[in-house]
Amino acid sequence: MPRTAPPARIEDHALIGNTASAALIRTDGTITWACLPRFDAPAVFAGLLGTAGHGFWQVAPAVYDGTTPPPATRRRYRGNSLILEQEWDTPTGSVRVTDFMPAPDATDRAPAQIIRVVEGLTGQVRVASDFRPRPGYGSTTPRIRRTGQHDRARLSATAGPDAYCLGGLRHSPGRQGTSRADFAVTAGQNVVLSLTWHPSRMPAPQLPDGLAALADTQAYWDTWSSRSTYQGPDRSAVLRAAITLKGLCHMDGGIVAAPTTSLPEDIGGERNWDYRYTWLRDAALTVATLVKLGFPDEARAWRDWLTSTIDPADLRIMYGLGGELDLAERVLEHLPGYEGSRPVRVGNGAAGQLQLDVYGEVAHALLAAEDAGLTPDRDCDERLLAMAGQLEQQWREPDEGIWEVRGPRRHFTHSRVMVWVFFDRLITMLDRRPSTTRKTLSRLRELRETIHQDVCEKGYDPERGTFTQYYGGRELDAALLLIPRVGFLPADDKRVIGTIEAVQRELSTVDGFVLRYPTHDENGANVDGLTGHEGAFLACSFWLADALAMIGRAPEARELFDKLLALRNDVGLLAEEWDPREKRQVGNFPQAFSMWALADTAVDLAAHGTVSTPLPRQRTAADGTHTGLGARAGALGA
Repeated sequence: MPRTAPPARIEDHALIGNTASAALIRTDGTITWACLPRFDAPAVFAGLLGTAGHGFWQVAPAVYDGTTPPPATRRRYRGNSLILEQEWDTPTGSVRVTDFMPAPDATDRAPAQIIRVVEGLTGQVRVASDFRPRPGYGSTTPRIRRTGQHDRARLSATAGPDAYCLGGLRHSPGRQGTSRADFAVTAGQNVVLSLTWHPSRMPAPQLPDGLAALADTQAYWDTWSSRSTYQGPDRSAVLRAAITLKGLCHMDGGIVAAPTTSLPEDIGGERNWDYRYTWLRDAALTVATLVKLGFPDEARAWRDWLTSTIDPADLRIMYGLGGELDLAERVLEHLPGYEGSRPVRVGNGAAGQLQLDVYGEVAHALLAAEDAGLTPDRDCDERLLAMAGQLEQQWREPDEGIWEVRGPRRHFTHSRVMVWVFFDRLITMLDRRPSTTRKTLSRLRELRETIHQDVCEKGYDPERGTFTQYYGGRELDAALLLIPRVGFLPADDKRVIGTIEAVQRELSTVDGFVLRYPTHDENGANVDGLTGHEGAFLACSFWLADALAMIGRAPEARELFDKLLALRNDVGLLAEEWDPREKRQVGNFPQAFSMWALADTAVDLAAHGTVSTPLPRQRTAADGTHTGLGARAGALGA
């Protein structure tokens, strides 16, 4: 694969997954990122964060002149699923490649497997499968062994404890360590390729029946998505957001913030983080949204995971998918990073931070699940009471806050608001329990009021008429937009209106999208302790739309929401941020925070009766077909 073409943009990718792991596929049929068998496993294809030499698997029309295959003529998800279809029209015919990861079986177990079905549509098209596994985030050249012939051929790539079995066609040794299979498909003909991870000490599994797996996976997603209760405006966008969120829910109950690491918030900068873990905050907000849309099963699984994982006396802000506590951050020096954005990190140094807001998000999600019909759980109640005891001793302490700053701890206003939310939701739940004493409720209500007074006295700047990012400060924080949404103060309170207007005035970009907080120092003196800048944070921009609607500015809210919808890529996905200068998505992708915020805002605006004025998506057609989005999707690395 030549390295002269510009790199693909983040939004040129699409997600496939199966509640166990995930992969990203570029518009030219290249898998540039895949972690098997779990979201947080070392990537076997890491070209996304480097070059072709760090691993990829491309299935696309064959080219023989040294150039790269063109981007697909069109792509889409098959119905309401995570099954991706990409189609190419060539001078000799048309071909479709359908990519998916098999759905969980009846025991809720999902195979660590990627299946690619090549289908001839018209004429005859020559297709190439170029396969270059590089386990260990692109650091290891595996031992290759080939067996079998024709459609029973296998290629086994082994590296230490991990083995990857490629089946379906015989792949011959190619250039630069790549294995390649060339073949032709005619109209109506199918060729199935599969990649299965297995422990290297175990025999290779049987090759899957790819077409049967495709039918089962389609049925799984059809059944799941049909449970949605949302029938309001922007339903297709909301349902795509929900499906994406489901794809980030691990079958054991944990929920990752994103399936990637180190996609930069600032291209070329240091703001590159590993999001393949379960943040209590992000997971709770995902659960609350899914419950709102009619999906309570994910809340039940997450609550079971939560009660079996957390220790209230030593509450962490994030955990590994299996409840792991050791998420030590390290740098992968061998990877040059996405478009040269270094360092590439695995693990997350924020794991040991104090973030008091997570208590509020957890309690809010649990109450939402209970309101949706989830039966109260004694073990969960015990943990909530233990958390209350811990927080009662700790709530006055400074913390790193929702944005997990790497600068000094501060008394963040949003953190204190969410502490209030924790006790408010806990009181509501306990008031429903016959065993709760009046003394307990009285004490908690008194504490709730004390916290409320503390925030109003110390977090509000009467001179500027706005709440501030932290006590005694003057800077703003977009998280303050949540004050009316969580019920801390009513939307018609002049302090709330003043805060919303101040955030819109001082944190909005030229496009009207919202920054989390100011980043204006190149020497590391930003409040987050980092250098450089970042893009507009998409969730915060959705929050502004919510807030505007709440204070009676619904048409303006709808206009902003439509502009945000137009930022989605051609298959409806959003990264963490939007770079207003480069007009592109930045940050890890797809991002749960952005997807649940989209769905929440759609539901909230529907309640306000706003009417959509659709805008064209960025660089895509209004009908969702591919229109040159992948023109930059050349070889991995520049």
